[in-house]
Amino acid sequence: MKANRPQIEKALNAPSEDIRIFLLYGPDEASSNALAKRLEKAMGEGAQRIDLDGATLKGDPARLADEAAAISMFGDKQWVRISGAGEESVAAIEALLEAPQAGNPVVALAGAIKNTSKLAKLCLGHPAAMAFASYAPDERDAGKIAIEHARTLGLRLSPDLARRVAEIANNDRALMASEVEKIALYLDATPETPQEATAEALNALSAQNTEANIGPLVNAVLGGDIGSLHHEMATLSASGTPLAAITRPLLSRAMLIAQIQAEFEKTGSMDRAMESAGRAIFWKDKPHVHRQVRNWNIAAVSRLMHRLLEAERATRDSKGPGDIAVKQELLTIARQAARNR
Repeated sequence: MKANRPQIEKALNAPSEDIRIFLLYGPDEASSNALAKRLEKAMGEGAQRIDLDGATLKGDPARLADEAAAISMFGDKQWVRISGAGEESVAAIEALLEAPQAGNPVVALAGAIKNTSKLAKLCLGHPAAMAFASYAPDERDAGKIAIEHARTLGLRLSPDLARRVAEIANNDRALMASEVEKIALYLDATPETPQEATAEALNALSAQNTEANIGPLVNAVLGGDIGSLHHEMATLSASGTPLAAITRPLLSRAMLIAQIQAEFEKTGSMDRAMESAGRAIFWKDKPHVHRQVRNWNIAAVSRLMHRLLEAERATRDSKGPGDIAVKQELLTIARQAARNR
């Protein structure tokens, strides 16, 4: 069945046996991942997560229904997360929905698939499935989202500052949340001791606050220019700029590519699709963006954003691999871009 945002949030916060699978899809993968986190939280810290992907389900369509019906040897709760779900997952999900019993909730992350795809149609039309498509919020809604998240942290965020946060994060929910959380931490804001957000704090912590010119690195990564990528990474290293600084601009460019691709599919005209981006494309970058849109289709750019979000999360973990993980991701993405050309 099709769900709106309040319905999917409510269902994920309190999963029931009536819904066997939650399908989260759409171009805003950050939002889909955030929704999946709701199920993880609802299941509790002691719950066991079973990780599957589309390739695994294609090779063994019966496994999903088996995992959904399995009982933990230790009596712990279990749930299943499917990453990169696509048409190859349809047989497995059909088996899950037709199985005599399930019990363990399943969440499937499918990226920017269409409502007309077999996977989406299956989940949209079945009463034991709940499907929700996430799209990047517009400028007005993004500001409201930032204000509401800030309020939960004890941070009072003015509409003007909220708009700046949304602009910095390119209206990406996960990145907006990260920016707001940094400001709250910086100002020692808590629900018990609320604080007023300031422009000074935002300026000090902004993801845009870097002197390095990372535009060439963005184009090297998404354009598949391995030689230029190594040169730009060496330049950043010499300037003392952490590679983590590249994840936000790369995510912004990936989202821009996805938006242009969606417009291209709608109109059939690449020129009109490029024009629809307006000021989001700096005039010097137009040739680069044009080539990148040609190289990265909707499915590929959806996977790209997922990889970048994982790299972004790795940079926030003080015990994580940090720059090493980001460097590896940049090289992997650039090699994929080179193959796409």
